[in-house]
Amino acid sequence: MRFLVRDRLLGFGDDYWIEDDQGNKVFLVDGKAMRLRDTFELKDTRGRVLIDIRQKMFALRDTMIIERDGEPLATIKRKRLSLLRNHYRVSLADGGTELDVSGKILDREFAIEYDGELLAVVSRRWLHVRETYGVDVVREDTDPALLIAVTVCVIHLAEKERED
Repeated sequence: MRFLVRDRLLGFGDDYWIEDDQGNKVFLVDGKAMRLRDTFELKDTRGRVLIDIRQKMFALRDTMIIERDGEPLATIKRKRLSLLRNHYRVSLADGGTELDVSGKILDREFAIEYDGELLAVVSRRWLHVRETYGVDVVREDTDPALLIAVTVCVIHLAEKERED
């Protein structure tokens, strides 16, 4: 499954659609402005909230929390010692599962892996539309909404870090 994201619209307080490779709207990322912390909602085409994404308050380093139906689903943090590449760790709420996100986040060239197995690739390379990147979900048994939420989080964290 491949999803297309219009990059230039990405920003705090902005709303933008994520489309499938046929151009059909699939997910709406609804940025919530005027909040104490950065907050997004990932919605389906009917406006139903699938996933809540928010910045964790009072963390030593920037952390994003992903929730589904009010229950924690994942926590995303930048790995401490990752000098050459952007590297983020996604800890799922089950306590034992961790996803690894690494690559050139700001260039939109990175991968999401679980235990060395590729789950999704985020890239601009295979697209000809300016200001757009793709999220190619490799494994069909994964949750595309979760992988989209992880992508939104790591890009937001990397851009925020660049601004600081």
